[in-house]
Amino acid sequence: MTQHGFDHGDDEDDLPEWADQVMATVAHEVRRRRKELRWSAQDLADKCAEIGHSIPRNVIANMESGRRSNLPLVDVIVLARALRTYPICLLYPLGYVDRVQRLPLQDSEPTWDAMHWFTGDVVGALGVEADMLRNFRAHAGHERAALTAMRGEKHERWKAETANNPAEREEALSAQADYAERAAQAKYRLRSARAFIREDGGTPPHLPAALADVDPPETDPNTTEENDI
Repeated sequence: MTQHGFDHGDDEDDLPEWADQVMATVAHEVRRRRKELRWSAQDLADKCAEIGHSIPRNVIANMESGRRSNLPLVDVIVLARALRTYPICLLYPLGYVDRVQRLPLQDSEPTWDAMHWFTGDVVGALGVEADMLRNFRAHAGHERAALTAMRGEKHERWKAETANNPAEREEALSAQADYAERAAQAKYRLRSARAFIREDGGTPPHLPAALADVDPPETDPNTTEENDI
């Protein structure tokens, strides 16, 4: 299903109903995904019930046929989980819908662009990017970089300890030192990202135990024992 744009010179009564288009997009994608999984509407209803939020078969059927007048956000979340996809892929079905109308009284645009706006990936979309969103994304990148470097350092240390000759050992020690430097730099950037989050009044994400040294002990309430190296 491809939604088309419209001319702003048309009469208001002729403008497509944005809310109906959003619902139709979700409904079509739910049906497409359900058919792809070879499930009946009852199968999907059963999956939703297993998750803990019941959406009866007749409600699903009415939604897919366009007879349902509303679509709660909680239903979209549960339907996505039941259909083994993501809520945003029901709202913006990349590859299956070419264009969508982001907001009322706007022309349609490529689905990929609308999805970027919805997820906050468009820098400057609202004049300035939200600091908290930027800091959390930076935090995730620095955390991945630190853990990757630490794994590399550990592996090269093992190679040095099990080297068959001095040349192999020297090469491994050099690589280990390089990874150690990368880890130190990533931890520094991670520490800075966490500080920016706190300065903006937020709470930084939980850290894996392997990165417990990123925060001082007195400000380390967010370190867990999960995701150790």
